Amino acid sequence: MPHRPPHGTQLPLGLPTRTALERADFLVAPSNALALAAIENPAGLPAGKLVLSGPPGAGKTHLAHIWAVQQTARIIVPQELPASLPALVHGAPVAVVIDDADTLARGPGEEALFHLHNHLQAQGQCLLMTARAPVRDWGLELPDLVSRLNAAAHVALAPPDDALLAAVLVKLFNDRQIRIQPQLIDYLLSRMERSLAQARALVAMLDQRALAFGRPVTRALAQEVLAEFAPADLDKRDP
Repeated sequence: MPHRPPHGTQLPLGLPTRTALERADFLVAPSNALALAAIENPAGLPAGKLVLSGPPGAGKTHLAHIWAVQQTARIIVPQELPASLPALVHGAPVAVVIDDADTLARGPGEEALFHLHNHLQAQGQCLLMTARAPVRDWGLELPDLVSRLNAAAHVALAPPDDALLAAVLVKLFNDRQIRIQPQLIDYLLSRMERSLAQARALVAMLDQRALAFGRPVTRALAQEVLAEFAPADLDKRDP
């Protein structure tokens, strides 16, 4: 029977989590090698714009941060784009990253993206966007924006293989300063969904449960957490 916190128990906050987004922290695998090559191209982004698409947790945000450091680019949160547009247009020329750009469809952000795109093209600056799907599936309503973004280079990140998933689990535990036995990785791989999004959520839940009860992260604790794992916990975005 899974152990649950007693009624009224307050879960401890624990140590701050370090999300490692530097180039040295990026784990290269067949599922992401093309995307990495695209952002490390010394000639810059093809046509000055690139869309990286893939499932949650595939590494899109990590790649975007690597490119932003290389290009001294500004990273824009989609919800902040309309308010940030005047400063971007009237300020010093700068390359831009928009993470989760597909969430701009059907709203004020879509028109802001249209104007930003045109401004960056006129200034010779690059635009890197991440999304869950190709541009055609974003639900954009401005035909001119659709035609412009369809002209962007597009690289899709594939779901992870077992080797990458194992490496990511190790990295996630290290980010949270959690010591585990190597056998735990194989145990998790054989029972979890094949996605980096679940790896991220699963490690977070193990960390929380271990802190709540003062227990180490072991196979027994993993068995309890896996039994309670809810599908809704998977739909969380990450580096």
